[in-house]
Amino acid sequence: MTDSRAFLRHTLATIAYRGAKAVRNPGPDFAEYGAPESSRTPAKILAHMGDLMDWALAMSDGRQEWHDSAPLAWEKECERFFAALKKFDDYLASEKPLQASAEQLFQGPIADALTHIGQLAMLRRMAGVPLKGENYFVAEVTVGRVGADQAAPHKEF
Repeated sequence: MTDSRAFLRHTLATIAYRGAKAVRNPGPDFAEYGAPESSRTPAKILAHMGDLMDWALAMSDGRQEWHDSAPLAWEKECERFFAALKKFDDYLASEKPLQASAEQLFQGPIADALTHIGQLAMLRRMAGVPLKGENYFVAEVTVGRVGADQAAPHKEF
């Protein structure tokens, strides 16, 4: 595996770790919480994140496919997001050639997903269900662990 593919896989594991924290136990009304009418709800943001991972997989395989999915119920959308992360990670772990550069995959869909995780964390605070801060430098982020089941935080504050 090339260094760039290994880095992308580590980045996906980071998205899974931070994303799992952002979507875990948000309360019954969080999915539809909204700021101004022009902003996305948390459910729409999560659906978009799943679409980003689907898009990254398609580009990796040489296809230009974009879907703008309507959000599912929160738990189903969480499942869809982590399933899309896994499919993309599985592709990166394979010997199949990348049809898009690692740099473009990072600067496009992967960096966008990281931005949206930050939005979910901010919206949780605004909705009254904040996340605890954490020293992510010491977090147990493991390549290939891209599901909702993540290691417990090492140092929250």
